[in-house]
Amino acid sequence: MPIYWAFLTYMLLKPGEENHEYWFMFNGIDKFLHVSIFAMLGFCFISTFPKIKFLYFFQIILIYAFLTEILQEEMKLGRSMETLDIVADTIGCLIGYYIYKALIKRYF
Repeated sequence: MPIYWAFLTYMLLKPGEENHEYWFMFNGIDKFLHVSIFAMLGFCFISTFPKIKFLYFFQIILIYAFLTEILQEEMKLGRSMETLDIVADTIGCLIGYYIYKALIKRYF
């Protein structure tokens, strides 16, 4: 969990690079990636701390999402703060949370 969190922080805050067009890219891929990586973060977080209350889980992930977006803007490294990224991060963490809960309910 700490390794994924550190890697995620690095990837979200590293200097921006010019986007190249690849065959697999589509309009909105960045939002899809935000949802995916925060779904994994939400899943890992709730599986590490399964007894945490949902409100605390949600607040911690949301604060993290806000902080990374604010730091992207303030660090002036070619990244910018986007409100839709925070929305995508929130949706992703909720998906990870509910996937974990569904798996626990089904298999345990």
